[in-house]
Amino acid sequence: MDPSLDLLSQLWPKLVWPLIRLLFFISIGLLVANIIESLNWTTKIAAVSRPLIRLGHLSQRVGAAFSMAIISGVAANTMLAEAYDNNLINKRELVLANLFNSLPTYFLHLPTIIVITLPLIKGAAFIYVGITFTAALFRTASIVVISRFILPKPFEKTDVEVAPQKEMNWSAVFKKAWRRFKKRMRKIALFTVPIYIIIFMMNRYHLFSYLEELIANHLSGISWLSPQAMGIIALHLAAELTAGLAAAGALLQEGALSYREIVLALLVGNVLSSPLRAVRHQFPYYAGIFKPRLAIELIICNQAFRIFSLIFAGFIYFTLTSV
Repeated sequence: MDPSLDLLSQLWPKLVWPLIRLLFFISIGLLVANIIESLNWTTKIAAVSRPLIRLGHLSQRVGAAFSMAIISGVAANTMLAEAYDNNLINKRELVLANLFNSLPTYFLHLPTIIVITLPLIKGAAFIYVGITFTAALFRTASIVVISRFILPKPFEKTDVEVAPQKEMNWSAVFKKAWRRFKKRMRKIALFTVPIYIIIFMMNRYHLFSYLEELIANHLSGISWLSPQAMGIIALHLAAELTAGLAAAGALLQEGALSYREIVLALLVGNVLSSPLRAVRHQFPYYAGIFKPRLAIELIICNQAFRIFSLIFAGFIYFTLTSV
């Protein structure tokens, strides 16, 4: 097929439709965040996470984003971006808040993880999910402790203005939310669209595939895993989690690998694939919500902490099962 015709045939399914879907979910998250802000519901939503917020000296807006992350990660990040742009939280608290949302973000993706892993790797799914959950819990708990020591205790009464109890003017609320939505959505689209196109072209010319194969071909340092487990890691890198799980399921069915070897292989694949996955999937929408430079800093902090927590939880499992 003519390369130009092949490119045109992939534009709708691989670029235009995914980009429309991404902008749609970002716009929903942004609109919800603006409506919540206009209604002064931040304190009410933050009540869900109030004990952790108080313990970590975090603001009510961070608590609201934490609670919102259970429903929508985009809406949670949009709330944080709005608070940062309006100087309601500083950069240090923004970074901590983004890391703090690890647990609700994990719960948001948990049903999908269970549905994919359980049929393929059976009992090993509970171990793998348990380790990744422990890592997410560790990240959130660590941020609570760290933020308690490095953030000043917020002034509860002045942190968020409480609206007087009066009849709600819904028309004014939605007009205000819509006005702010249009202004911010233009900025988001200005960054998200070109970055998404660049990522698409990098995929089109197999740059990510090349990098994944490069990593997969240099796995000799993981000598404590069997060759079959190396195959799971290589497939995890080459075609993401589902391919690695399919290979793990087949090897488990044949009795070629134990639960322990499968879990460790999937954890290694998860760690090694994290940086490229962040660039491919996380950066386009992060760069739209936050400024590109800030988006890169947040992703680096987020992924570094995530990798560290997975290695930490995996090492404990490795040590306990080595006895």
